[in-house]
Amino acid sequence: MDSMQALFGKLPEDPDRPPFSAKTPALPPFNTEYIDSLKTNFYVRYNIRFTVAKGEDVTAYLYIPLKKEKETKYPAILALHQTELIGKKSVDGQGPYINLAYAKELAQRGYVVIAPDYPSFGDQKDYDFSTDRYESGVMKAIFNGIRCVDFLQARSDVDPERIGVIGHSLGGHSAMYLAAFETRIKVIVSSCGWTLNRYYNNYDKQMEKKWGSKMWGYTQERYCPLALTKYNLKVANFPYDFDEVIAALAPRPFFSNSPIHDANFNVEGVRVGIANASEVYHFLNADNNLQVRYPISSHDFPPEVRFEAYNFIDKYLKKCD
Repeated sequence: MDSMQALFGKLPEDPDRPPFSAKTPALPPFNTEYIDSLKTNFYVRYNIRFTVAKGEDVTAYLYIPLKKEKETKYPAILALHQTELIGKKSVDGQGPYINLAYAKELAQRGYVVIAPDYPSFGDQKDYDFSTDRYESGVMKAIFNGIRCVDFLQARSDVDPERIGVIGHSLGGHSAMYLAAFETRIKVIVSSCGWTLNRYYNNYDKQMEKKWGSKMWGYTQERYCPLALTKYNLKVANFPYDFDEVIAALAPRPFFSNSPIHDANFNVEGVRVGIANASEVYHFLNADNNLQVRYPISSHDFPPEVRFEAYNFIDKYLKKCD
């Protein structure tokens, strides 16, 4: 985790996480506010806001399946959205995002689902990075995700040992980063979320020319400005690569949707990265826990692969049902 903190900044201290210190202040209660709700035939979706640290709130959709038995404890999922102004609404399938409706689709399958807004999107659109305590938006999102796991585990209707994460694009690598720091997450699905750094492409060639690097997107406050100020956007200097992130997840189950026509996350870098990470999974006798699909599509999460991913999640989080 030190390599990721070198790029994203330090993860804030948490009294419930190592290294434990009596000097670390306790985290405040969640103080959950229920803003509105929507009831369907399968679940109730709540629009919520809750406290994650002093002066810090998270906005999210919370999906609760309609219970058949009073004592049911459900598996749970964090659903992380892509780079999209409407934030969490995209993983509800709102707008043009029918192929990204994994939050509500997993709720329909019997999962408690929390879908937080990434800082600067959705109901967090006015988030001010200049006044927070984090060195990057990525680290703020990681901390928020850890607190979302705390939030889920605190619920009486959630099995605290059956929690996973899924995300697309920004949400895809956010899922990987979060799981690397948060071992309570038992299964990870990343859609169009990664390639090895040297294979990464960016759509805007003018910006690439301006910054002198295809990694110019990293300079945004919502991502990781240290890529510029500390590493001068030079890929060779970056302290980690994505095959190492996947290796850090091993032997936990990891599923990657990596379309062959993804113009952003080049598929060849995925193939090389999977080959590298597979050595770690093989060493740990967990070969089947590492899965990748290469659909013939662009930067998308097509239904046939999306439902394969759901079955993959079911295999590990519903095996006790």
